[in-house]
Amino acid sequence: MDSQAERILDEVRKYHHDVQDARGFVPGVTEIWPSGAVLDEDDRVALVSAALDMRIAAGKLSRRFERDFARRLGMRKAHLANSGSSANLLAVAALTSPRLEDRRLRPGDEVITVAAGFPTTVNPIAQNGLVPVFVDVDLATYNTTADRVAAAIGPSTRAIMIAHALGNPFEAAEIAELAEQHELLFIEDNCDAVGSTYGGRLTGTFGDMSTVSFYPAHHLTMGEGGCVLTSNLALARIVESMRDWGRDCWCEPGESDTCRKRFGYQMGTLPEGYDHKYIFSHVGYNLKSTDLQAALGLSQLAKLDMFCAARRRNWRRLREGLDGLPWLVLPEPTPNSDPSWFGFVLTVDPDAPFGRAALVDFLEARRIGTRRLFAGNLTRHPAYIDREHRVSGDLANCDVVTDHTFWVGVYPGLTDEMIDYVIASIAEFVETHR
Repeated sequence: MDSQAERILDEVRKYHHDVQDARGFVPGVTEIWPSGAVLDEDDRVALVSAALDMRIAAGKLSRRFERDFARRLGMRKAHLANSGSSANLLAVAALTSPRLEDRRLRPGDEVITVAAGFPTTVNPIAQNGLVPVFVDVDLATYNTTADRVAAAIGPSTRAIMIAHALGNPFEAAEIAELAEQHELLFIEDNCDAVGSTYGGRLTGTFGDMSTVSFYPAHHLTMGEGGCVLTSNLALARIVESMRDWGRDCWCEPGESDTCRKRFGYQMGTLPEGYDHKYIFSHVGYNLKSTDLQAALGLSQLAKLDMFCAARRRNWRRLREGLDGLPWLVLPEPTPNSDPSWFGFVLTVDPDAPFGRAALVDFLEARRIGTRRLFAGNLTRHPAYIDREHRVSGDLANCDVVTDHTFWVGVYPGLTDEMIDYVIASIAEFVETHR
């Protein structure tokens, strides 16, 4: 790095400190966000440094992040995308590739998933002409169970795609075993759960593929961004092709003839020697990210352990502080798991003398941010009412989530003082309704 760039980055560090908000927490005035990015001077410098190098497309920083992140999760391959939603789309679309031959998913095939989640776990199923099969959740963990998944398997079932709820792992080992027994493909949506473990093993490592989001609310952020991970090299190659317009070539932008036979291919009904850079083996997309995003991601990745520890610490403080309050169903980690929590979820007992809305209004008036447990029951939303789907059993608990459940934050930007104010506020509201 030349001296001019070094001087600029020194000024960036000074600027970062100059613009920091030095005001302390003021209860009822300072906003307590349910989620958010935690960004320091190293993050700001990483972004500016990449900008000085004009890293405007995916390049060496993206490849470095993919290698480092795959290694961090113990997977062979990671492919960056422009969002977690795009990562989910790529993962499902990859399973429809003709290269999977008899294992490929085809229109009308069923994919087991959960009704109480975020739409982008389910949308790619419908977008690829597949049929979602919805299963219910438990009200302690907010995850489905292996028993529910097993009961949902039918003659048309070909895959499973489930998200770890708010960082709390589902029974990933048991569901992976079910998938193997029934020859089903299995995708873990790990967007909320980076750093969580089940049976001592990191989530995102049980399925054929897993996905991650780098939206600011998540464990690591690139502003926008996502990732598909797999240890199956054939699937990794399909994901890369579908992310990069569907092309067959694997050269990086600006590179040519990596395979040493750029003009030596004959594919489809194209003429012999057609330029491999312009042969398309999939109906793909352009879902790439940029090196600017990867630069921020690399800086964030160095802090992952610290972020996960803070999320666990904040969750425990809330759990201990709210323990024993009547009419609130408090969350429980899935047995045999160690969650890296995304949020702290609460369900108001349907028999309570107050409703979820009243409690949420009280908290929001105190500047304590709340969020719903995403869709609650997706089958009740206008986008899905007329979409083909199947329900296994009933969705009684998803309906409870729809009516009675919300969550508050545990992200690393929250201080003990903020967490204690959340606890005191909830306790005050409940006590006034005894």
